[in-house]
Amino acid sequence: MKIHEYQAKQILAEFGVAVPRGGVAHTPLEARAVAEKLGTSPIVLKAQIHAGGRGKAGGIRLAHSPEEVESLARQMMGKKLVTPQTGPEGKEVKRVLVEEGVSILRELYLGMVIDRSRSRPVVMASTEGGVEIEEVAAKAPEKILKEWVDPAVGLQPFQARKLAYRLQLTPQQAKSAIDLILKLYDVFEAKDCSLAEINPLVITTDNRVIALDAKLNFDDNALYRHGDIAQLRDLDEEDPLEVEANKYRLNYIKLNGTVGCMVNGAGLAMATMDIIQLAGASPANFLDVGGGASAEMIENAFRILISDPNVKAVLINIFGGILRCDRLATGVVEAMSKLDVKVPVVIRMEGTNVEEGKRILKESGFNFIIADGMKDAAEKVVAVAK
Repeated sequence: MKIHEYQAKQILAEFGVAVPRGGVAHTPLEARAVAEKLGTSPIVLKAQIHAGGRGKAGGIRLAHSPEEVESLARQMMGKKLVTPQTGPEGKEVKRVLVEEGVSILRELYLGMVIDRSRSRPVVMASTEGGVEIEEVAAKAPEKILKEWVDPAVGLQPFQARKLAYRLQLTPQQAKSAIDLILKLYDVFEAKDCSLAEINPLVITTDNRVIALDAKLNFDDNALYRHGDIAQLRDLDEEDPLEVEANKYRLNYIKLNGTVGCMVNGAGLAMATMDIIQLAGASPANFLDVGGGASAEMIENAFRILISDPNVKAVLINIFGGILRCDRLATGVVEAMSKLDVKVPVVIRMEGTNVEEGKRILKESGFNFIIADGMKDAAEKVVAVAK
C-alpha cells in the first residue's frame, strides 16, 4: 500500500526524523493559510499524487508570498499531472503540500527495501540524490552504497556510520545523518514497510540533515497490525478495477494489454502472462483467484476482467487442485449467464474433475473455446484477440 508524501513525513516526524515545516492543503485558500502560518520565503508547493517525476512535470512549484502560493495552488489543483509513472492519462491533483524552502548544500539518497535474494533488509545510500535511483543503478552502480541488516538484531550504529562516512560528510553532518538513518530503519521495521525512501535527503547550508522528500510503501499482508496505516489509503490514487478486486480478496493488477487472464496460483499466472507475450500479444492483467475460490469469487473475477475496455479476449487457465475444475466451470457459466460478455473466452483446464468441468462447459450453451495445453491456449486467445 502506498501513501502520500505528506502522510509519510508525518510518520517520519513521529519517529524523530527531521522534515521541513509545512502542511497539506485541499483548497487554494488553505494553501495560503499554511503559507501565512509558516511566515517564511521561499515556499514550496508539491502536488500530492502517488507517482514520481513530479518536478519535471510541473508538480513542484516555488512561491515567495502567501498570495503567490494561493495563485499557484489554484493553477495546480484540479488539474491532471502527467509524469512517466502516471502514464499518459495522468493523475488529478486534489491536494498540495505547502512547505518552507530550505537552502540546500548537497542532495543525497537514502532508501530501504527487502533484498529477496538475501532474505533481509538492505539500506542503500548514494551521493547522487535528487535523481531516480534506477538511473544511478544503470549508469553508475558503484555509487550505490549498501548495508544488509540482520533482522534478528536490526540496523547497527556501526553500519549507519559506515554509510555516513562513505557519503563524505563532515563530522557534524555525519552525526546527524547517522541518527536519521537509524530512525528511518525504526520506521521501516515498526510499520512493516516494503519501501522507505528519502530522495533527496539534503544537507542544508547550516549543516542540518533533512528529509526533503519521503516515500513509504507498506506490506499489504501486515496491514491487519496497523489500523492507523490502513486508514491512510487513498482509493482515488488506485485503479478502480484493482479496488473492486480487493473487495473480493482477488489478487488483481491491471496492465496495458488486450488479453484478460484468470488463473489460479501466482506462478501459473506469471507463466500464462509470459506465454501470451511469446504468442504475440500482451496480458491485460494479472489475476490469481487462488486455490479456494468459490463460484461467487470466480463470477466477480470474470466481471472485473471484462470491465476493462482494453480486453479483447479472455484466457482462463486453471490447474485443478483445491479449486476443482467443475467448480471453476460452474462459476464461469454462472458469470456468463448474468453478464453481457462480448469477447471470446478461451479455457484451458487440467487436474481434479477436469472431465466434469469440460462437460459443464460443453452443455452450457455458450461458445467457449476449449484449449489443450498452455501453448494451444495462448495461440488461440491471441488469434481471437486480434
